[in-house]
Amino acid sequence: MSGLLRALMLGLALVAPVAVATDVAPDILLANVYRPQIHVTRYLVSEKLDGVRALWDGKALRFRSGKPIHAPAWFVAGLPQQALDGELWMGRGRFAQLSGAVRKDVPVDDEWRQVRYMIFELPGASGSFRERVDQISQLVRQANVGWLQPVEQFSVADDTSLRQRLEAVVAAGGEGLMLHRADAVYETGRSDTLLKLKPWLDADAEIIGYRPGKGRHTGSLGALLLRTPEGKTFLLGTGFSDEVRRNPPPIGAWVSYRYRELTNTGLPRFASFLRIRED
Repeated sequence: MSGLLRALMLGLALVAPVAVATDVAPDILLANVYRPQIHVTRYLVSEKLDGVRALWDGKALRFRSGKPIHAPAWFVAGLPQQALDGELWMGRGRFAQLSGAVRKDVPVDDEWRQVRYMIFELPGASGSFRERVDQISQLVRQANVGWLQPVEQFSVADDTSLRQRLEAVVAAGGEGLMLHRADAVYETGRSDTLLKLKPWLDADAEIIGYRPGKGRHTGSLGALLLRTPEGKTFLLGTGFSDEVRRNPPPIGAWVSYRYRELTNTGLPRFASFLRIRED
């Protein structure tokens, strides 16, 4: 029996070990949540891809944490020298397969042949976002490799049109929509320059402990004790597969969860586990 499962059976909440950072997380633009009062005509809209965010600095491909992505040499050889920001993606509903492929220390060519690098931003580039979208298209055409593609950007007339596009994307198996201010210069940090619109809200939190399972989950994970970036703690006990319950992610890892709304105390209501955050 592993030490983790033994601790779970004893009902212990483990304390996160001290981690030493070896890679520096790059500054990137992070999305706020879309609100009805937003003027949608000022934004370009795209599908929110269910992939793994990847940053290319002209020499190396990295997760948003700064850790290297071990892509095949042929994959990165086809990328331009200019910095890129985008998603590694295999298609709708294939996140688990994608995640397994891009996390390997030794890449598997057959898996990476199915991966596309979908570009939605040019870090540090000048001009408005609309102008950078045109630059992205030019870079992709010049690279002329099948796995490098631009994320399609489009405009909508009003909130009703936006909601109709959201319904169509979700019905087809997509996650949601992203909105980026068309006139925005390049910036980093969390900003209304970038907004996300999904049927459910989602967020990330760090694992700081466990609670043991009961009933049919006795001897495995019952709930994760999580801490949000704002320092709030809560238990997350739903949405786990049997495999995750048998082999929970380690303390110190970050997970993504979805929820309906926040309580008056700032805690997520109806929270459910989505996945381990791979970066």
